[in-house]
Parts: sequence; structure tokens; C-alpha cells
Amino acid sequence: MKTESLNAVEPSIAKTQDSNRSAARFESMPQTITLKNILVPLDFSEMALKALDYAVSFARQYDAKITLLHVDKLKEYSPVLPDPQPLGAELHAEIIHHLEKIRDENIPADVAVDVTVRHNFVFDGILAAARETEADLIITTTHGHTGLKHMLLGSTAESIVRRAPCPVFVIR
Repeated sequence: MKTESLNAVEPSIAKTQDSNRSAARFESMPQTITLKNILVPLDFSEMALKALDYAVSFARQYDAKITLLHVDKLKEYSPVLPDPQPLGAELHAEIIHHLEKIRDENIPADVAVDVTVRHNFVFDGILAAARETEADLIITTTHGHTGLKHMLLGSTAESIVRRAPCPVFVIR
């Protein structure tokens, strides 16, 4: 009889301990989420525009600013010449123009937007921009490469998630 009563008590003790841990974890979490700066890296693909739709929704809900970012991949880099060729002024202006066009066509006027261009390795440029803009959230897409393509190309989204200074919302 005693064994039966102990078995009956043990699960309730475990449940109480688990609920105490859950309550403590919940109490340590921020009660409200504040988003002031949302970073949206764009590669000018249709998928990237999906991320922008989510960013606009979040920006409106939290009255946040969106920073549209394009990272122009380094084209020339070697250990012998560690400093890559700078992004030309003409190409920089062209990319800014393209970002502004996306802003005008896809983001309502009541949402604050900045545009910026980097010339770097893609995930390094995104992480640097996230730190500099003090991004509260990065919204990005993944191309969903698997297998050999993933091994050879890597995953920019995965690199961002692993090293970002803020939460990352990834859209497939």
C-alpha cells in the first residue's frame, strides 16, 4: 500500500517541480516584445520580397523602422590581396536606386524605411549591418538548398541564425 501511495505522489511532485521551472522561466522572459529596427536583406529575388511582406506587417504592428539592405558579394578576394576592390560609385548608386524602387512599390508611406548597401561576404555584411543599425529582428529568406548544393554553397540564412546579434525570422 505504501508503494502505491508513493507512486501516486511522485508524479504530482514532478509536475509541481516542472511547473515551477516553467513559471520561473516565464517570469524571466520579457513581458512585451519591442521592435524598433527590422533589418531585411534583399538579393532582389521574388523570395526576398516575401520577407519584405512580413517585415511590413511587423513594422506596422510595432511601429518599427525597416532597413532594406543589399550586400554586393565580393568578386575579387584572395589571401594575397586581402582588400577587395571597392564597390564602384555607379554600381552603388544603381543598387540604391533599385532598393528605393522596391521601397516605393512595396512599402506603405506610413512605414519608416532606410536603405543601405554593403560590399562584403553576404553574411558578414548582414551581421555588420545588424550590429550597426541595432536591429531588433532580421527577416530573411532561405533558398532551401539541400544535399550537395548546401554543402558547396552553404546556407547564408543558417550562418545568420548562428551568429546574429538579434532574433532571426527565416522564411522558406
